[in-house]
Amino acid sequence: MKITGITVVPLSDPVPPEKRHRNDMGTKVKSDSAIIVVDTDKGLRGMGAAMTSPSVVKAIVEDELGPDIVGMDPMYSELIYETLFNGSRTTPALAMGWSQPVAERRAGVYMEAIAGIDIAIWDVKAQAMGLPVYKALGAVRDSVRGYGSGGWAPGDEAEAELGGYAAKGFSAVKMRVIGRDGYSIEKARRRVEAARRGVGPNVEIMIDAHGALDVTNAVAVANALEDLKIAWFEEPVSPDDHPGQAQVRAATDIPIASGEREFTRYGFADLIRHDALDVAQPDVARAGGFTEIRRIAALTSAHQLRLAPHAWGNAVLFAASIHVAMSSPNCHILEVSQGYMPMMWELFGEEFDIRKDGTVHAPDRPGLGFTLRKGALERFKYVPGPESVW
Repeated sequence: MKITGITVVPLSDPVPPEKRHRNDMGTKVKSDSAIIVVDTDKGLRGMGAAMTSPSVVKAIVEDELGPDIVGMDPMYSELIYETLFNGSRTTPALAMGWSQPVAERRAGVYMEAIAGIDIAIWDVKAQAMGLPVYKALGAVRDSVRGYGSGGWAPGDEAEAELGGYAAKGFSAVKMRVIGRDGYSIEKARRRVEAARRGVGPNVEIMIDAHGALDVTNAVAVANALEDLKIAWFEEPVSPDDHPGQAQVRAATDIPIASGEREFTRYGFADLIRHDALDVAQPDVARAGGFTEIRRIAALTSAHQLRLAPHAWGNAVLFAASIHVAMSSPNCHILEVSQGYMPMMWELFGEEFDIRKDGTVHAPDRPGLGFTLRKGALERFKYVPGPESVW
């Protein structure tokens, strides 16, 4: 089997004015992503996706990365990944036995494009094997506990919002430290107290700062919330500040989670060296696709760290995240977005299997296990412009 072509379809999902709200990221006016399609001479077609910069991803994939692997056998997924990562230095890298990535492919949009291609390669590979991706990767389970992820409501409104997630059956929920009412320690405390009232004493609450705090404020928030039984504190400081995150971790009994903005196993290796996390959160769309996330899962497992994949973006990426969860022994929970995300719920013809007890179940069809809904590409036709405004 040979790869005959790789194409990219940019997508956008505008947010209606009545659904928009401002938080620490600004006001989101649309969501962008891209579908990456790998075609083969056997008629098999694989789907991957990139979460950001779709027009840039299209140029990178179709003009640079794609030509590197056209003609290759998709069953050689490790070789394809190494070719995409090392570029012109692939031959010496494989001969010497260590990575030699060209500069631009180590991280950023290039790595997101590589991740999207890798997802599509595994979709083809698993279809050829007649297996769902998670079984081709090596299945450890076929269902996993999900957690409801959102939590932007201000003040006492957080009680109803997070309580609503619990009412759907989720035994764990996640909320933002900075809600629509802005940031202060007092506001964070009030919102989390309201959330605790809403979900009751037995549902886990995770908090997420999106890397928006400095060490001093992050420690103060952790100290102010410890008594409310917080399951983890996510991205308390900038993802570029691994030493600072280690300081926060050392100052609180709340477990620290991060990794959604790390690229490849090297980013996670540095977090581990700094003793900066308890829960690793690689994103399959950013960390390097299935091939690299397997390495991250093994690395973190070797250090007794749990895995909780970051799962955001469109339906292809959520599907890929399901397969990551089902094939990673140290994964204990999976993110399920509760935000306004039609591109996650209306892109496929098939529905995700999320049960009333909050568990997420794997598809039983070969490959990723899902197909595009008729008219979906037109429904989510790309719209140029920024995703968020301040």
